[in-house]
Amino acid sequence: MSDSYLYAAARTPFGKFSGALAGVRPDDLAAVAVTGTLAKTPGLDPAEIDDVVWGNANGAGEDNRNVGRMAVLLAGLPTSVPATTVNRLCGSSLDAAIIASRAIETGDVDIVLTGGVESMTRAPWVLPKPSRAFPAADVTAVSTTLGWRLVNQRMPKEWTVSLGEANEQLGERFTIARERQDAFAARSHNLADDAWNTGFYDDLVVPVVTDRKGTTVTRDEGIRPGSTAEKLAGLKPVFRPDGVITAGNASPLSDGASAVLLGSGEAAARIGTDPVARIAGRGVSALDPQMFGYAPVEAANRALKGAGITWSDVSAVELNEAFAVQSLACVDAWDVDPETVNAKGGAIALGHPLGASGGRLLGTLAHRLKESGQRWGVAAICIGVGQALAVVLENVSGGNR
Repeated sequence: MSDSYLYAAARTPFGKFSGALAGVRPDDLAAVAVTGTLAKTPGLDPAEIDDVVWGNANGAGEDNRNVGRMAVLLAGLPTSVPATTVNRLCGSSLDAAIIASRAIETGDVDIVLTGGVESMTRAPWVLPKPSRAFPAADVTAVSTTLGWRLVNQRMPKEWTVSLGEANEQLGERFTIARERQDAFAARSHNLADDAWNTGFYDDLVVPVVTDRKGTTVTRDEGIRPGSTAEKLAGLKPVFRPDGVITAGNASPLSDGASAVLLGSGEAAARIGTDPVARIAGRGVSALDPQMFGYAPVEAANRALKGAGITWSDVSAVELNEAFAVQSLACVDAWDVDPETVNAKGGAIALGHPLGASGGRLLGTLAHRLKESGQRWGVAAICIGVGQALAVVLENVSGGNR
C-alpha cells in the first residue's frame, strides 16, 4: 500500500441562487474548476491522468449524463481521460476524493482528478412518469433543487421531514440557542470577508466568465461583511413560527464547482510539483435520517482513528456549515478549539453548492495548513438522509513525506 497526496485544488466562486452564476451550465462550471486546478500543475501532461472522479448531487438536468465526463471533454482534456460521477448528496465531492485516494493507495492508479459541481439555480422541475397511459388528472412538477422529492410512502414520516425541521429538532435536542446560532453565522461572514480581503482565496478561486460580453465573477457572492448577531436576530424563522433557524444562520442555495488533484508520492515527478498534504485518514458514518446534521461527529472521530491521531493533534478544521445549529452541535461534541473551525469562513457565508462543497473543504484545509505550517487538519461534512464523511490531512508542504 502506498500513500495518496493532494497536489492542487481550485474552485469557482460560489454564486447565490438565481445570482451571478445563474446563466452558467453546471458542466461549464465543472470545466472551469478542472482547468483552474490543472493550471497549477503546468508540468503535468493531462493525458497522464488515470481517472476523474466527480461529485454531483442532482443529476436531473444539464448535469445528468455523467457530468464528470462532460467536464473533462469541455475542459479540452484528451478524450483518453476517463471519468465517473458519484452521488452522496452534499458529500459527493468529498466522497470522490475518498474513492480516488483509496484507488491510489491500492496501486490501481497514480493520478486522479476529483471534484464536484452543483447549479442549484438550474436544477430542473421533474415530472414522474404515469403508471398508465393518458392519465386524466393533473401532474405536479417537482423541484429538484434541494431536499426530499417523490418520497416513497413506505418511508417513516419522521425521516422525511424537511432539512430545516430536522435541524430545529437538533437544536431542541442539544439546547442550542438562537443567539449562539446567529453569532456563529456572523462569525462565518466576517471571517470569510477578512480571508478574501487578505488574499487567502486568491490562489484557490478561479474566475468564471458568465456571458459573451466577458462579464466575470471573481468572488463568492453570498458574503455579508459587517454581519452581527444583533442584525441577524431581526430575521424571521423559516421553518417554524417559533423556530430558531433563519435565512441568516443557514447556508444558502448556491452554484459552483471545485476540483482537487490527487496522486501517489511517486507521481510527483510527472505532476511536476511536490504534494501539499497527505490523505491520512477517512471516516464515514450514518444515523437516523433526520439526525444528519450530527453525523459528522462520528465520521471525524473515525477519520482521526484511521490517521492514528486525536483531537489534541488537530490545528485546523473545515466543517461544512449546512446550518449553524448542526455545526455547533458537532463542535460541542468534539474536543477541539472552536477557533480552529472554519477560520476562513464557512458555507453560511461562502455558499453550499451541494456537489462542490467537499472539494472546497479539502482545498481550503490544505491551503490553511500550508499557510500556517501546522501538521494536522480535518475536513467533515454532513449529508442528507443521515450520513457524513470526514478526511484527515497531514501537511507535507515542507517536502517531508
